[in-house]
Amino acid sequence: MAPERLKNYVGGEWIDSTAKTTGQVHNPATGELIGECPFSSAQEVDHAVQVAKEAFKTWRKTPVEDRIQPLFRLKALLDLHAEELAAILTREHGKTLGEALGSVRRGIQMVEAACSSPSLMMGQALEDISRNIDCKSIRQPMGVFACIAPFNFPAMVPLWFFPFAVACGNTFVVKPSEQVPFSQKRMFELVHEAGFPPGVLNMVNGAHDVVNAMIDHPDIEGLSFVGSTPVAEYVYTKACAKGKRVQALGGAKNYIVVMPDAEMDFALDSITESSMGCAGERCLAASVILCVDGCKDEVRAGLETRMKKIVVGDGSKPGVQMGPVISAAHKAKVLAKIEAGIAEGAELVLDGRQPDAPAEGFFVGPTLFDGVKEGMSIAQEEIFGPVVCLMAVKDLDEALDIARRQPLANANSIFTTSGRSARKFSYEVPAAMCGINIGVAAPMSFFSFGGSKQSFFGDLKAHGREAYDFYTDRKVIISRW
Repeated sequence: MAPERLKNYVGGEWIDSTAKTTGQVHNPATGELIGECPFSSAQEVDHAVQVAKEAFKTWRKTPVEDRIQPLFRLKALLDLHAEELAAILTREHGKTLGEALGSVRRGIQMVEAACSSPSLMMGQALEDISRNIDCKSIRQPMGVFACIAPFNFPAMVPLWFFPFAVACGNTFVVKPSEQVPFSQKRMFELVHEAGFPPGVLNMVNGAHDVVNAMIDHPDIEGLSFVGSTPVAEYVYTKACAKGKRVQALGGAKNYIVVMPDAEMDFALDSITESSMGCAGERCLAASVILCVDGCKDEVRAGLETRMKKIVVGDGSKPGVQMGPVISAAHKAKVLAKIEAGIAEGAELVLDGRQPDAPAEGFFVGPTLFDGVKEGMSIAQEEIFGPVVCLMAVKDLDEALDIARRQPLANANSIFTTSGRSARKFSYEVPAAMCGINIGVAAPMSFFSFGGSKQSFFGDLKAHGREAYDFYTDRKVIISRW
């Protein structure tokens, strides 16, 4: 089949982009060229925003009970087509089918949570705040919002944002990652089938020009971003200067503490899945394992044994446990990080640079470092690949001190059977997402998602109750009759 050129979805219609420049979309397991993503222009972004702005005039007046009806239908359609979406996701991204389906299911939970908006949009009221004076606060939608989605969870992450935004009465423009646009294409086919009014939900494919056009556009009220820390900071700084609301979720370096009293087999299984799952391309992956009070040898032996057994290959094939990384360029980046770790003096226990996997794909095998020191680049910088580092620390206080000094603070976890250690860790660790005997500390749709320090730029985080603060403005009405 000839590679497909993607279209934009604006005003309820699929339209060809006028862009002459495109990006190639490859199946990372085979190297096959499967599509071309148009790099749309600022003018095409403006067209989508103007359509969304016009649709907002009617949509904001639609009762919230009516606004969630298309979300109910979308949820049902996503359930029906979940395995199809997972297969598309595996082809464009490389995840195993199980991982892809899991991420689709997580996205569906977001739509389900947004269906509870009639209750969560409620304001507050109090009569007689003074003699014969009553006061109430209400939530009102603001206009057009947009999101800039990452490559690592292309079906799920836009669902962190647009269901809540449109349920609140806003309209929305999605920019998928140009590396993995096909799952969003199918998502918007289902959006269309669900019967959202034209212009309420729109999608514009593209790269840097689309990002900058969204940042600069005066009619976009707020912007959500997920990606690396440098780009998150750029989006946040530029968009805030334009007066927008911004939530920019950045990179991670997740430190996992293993106490000597941990249920070790469970802890090692959890850490292996966390660090190697999705080929390490997730912001909640275990990255540096802080082994407390002499348990490092046991942790090392257990992880090495488990990681050696991981089957690397095409994620669409039965029995494969870990797929490729997203691209040849990203593979080269991960391999350079491994070389840097060797040069800095870390011990390469398990070398994933030449895995037993198809040569035509973008594969990196499970990689394990020992003897890692706090100042090494592999201990500080996000690798976003299947690389895990071991460090020995004398006690929980030292582990917490190291975590505090780390500029990235997305998700940290501890494995322990001690309630005292668990309580101390959760009380003192700086990361905004904290796991107790959890390898991937991912909040459910009804809790908020977002890190701290340089892992998050903004004030209000994704999904959960905070979504309703982000996507609405509170108006206080003081009345005397």
